[in-house]
Amino acid sequence: MGLTEATQQLWGQAVEFLPRLVVALVMFAATLPLAGLAERWAQRAASIRTQNTETLRLISRLVRWTVIVLGTLASLDQVDFDVTSFVAGLGIAAFTIGFALQDIARNFVAGILLLLQQPFSIGEAVKVAGYEGQVLDINIRSTVVKTWDGEVVILPNADVYTSAITNYSGVALRRRTVKIGLGYGEDVGRALRVFRDAVSSVEGVLHDPAPTVLAEELGDSALVVAVRFWINQQTHSLLEVHSAVVIAIKEAAEREGIDLPYPVQTVRLEGALPPAGRESPPLTTS
Repeated sequence: MGLTEATQQLWGQAVEFLPRLVVALVMFAATLPLAGLAERWAQRAASIRTQNTETLRLISRLVRWTVIVLGTLASLDQVDFDVTSFVAGLGIAAFTIGFALQDIARNFVAGILLLLQQPFSIGEAVKVAGYEGQVLDINIRSTVVKTWDGEVVILPNADVYTSAITNYSGVALRRRTVKIGLGYGEDVGRALRVFRDAVSSVEGVLHDPAPTVLAEELGDSALVVAVRFWINQQTHSLLEVHSAVVIAIKEAAEREGIDLPYPVQTVRLEGALPPAGRESPPLTTS
């Protein structure tokens, strides 16, 4: 093959390749503003469900880079780049890295799912993975909870996502229960009415649903009565109202002369000899 013929062949290949190169460059150039538009659209769409800044930033950046990667691959395909082999190589590399960093990857994926699903938000009271407290932060790797004792616990998101979650702040109304031991010699009907009136008079106890005072079981030394009442935790302190109810029940019992007995046990000492002329009484403890 002569020099002239080789030059002509190269020129012909260049002329044939040039349009594909132009198309590839145009596609790549168009990918960048398109990625910006997709990022802003994703942020607006996600803001309907969450106002968490980190979540919005994560979602928008994932969408942006997804568009850029897809646009780049499509541009490379225009110039006969072996995209299939390249993607396969990336897949193998990603699998190898993911296997080596599987714990980090699990926490990352769990963090994204938690941020998207939002079973709880920052500031809410929760019970998760055996810890109870207030949520301080939710990030990609972990969830930070401040327990009621003031301890800060950093929980891996994988543990949080796979655990049962109790969100105490998820609803406004909460029910509380106080159990009372009522003496067997008392007028049960009268005592239940007195307790119900006492609980209903406490500020913060809801009248709808109304408090209930019901006999629950026959205890060893007293009839067990369960007092159940509802509180709107968004307007009143749960613990303060609960304490006020307990105090109101005690004061009502003292005022009405209702016996709230201590647990009593009778112990008989077999084989012990009493003093002469006296019978040994049973030993009673409380």
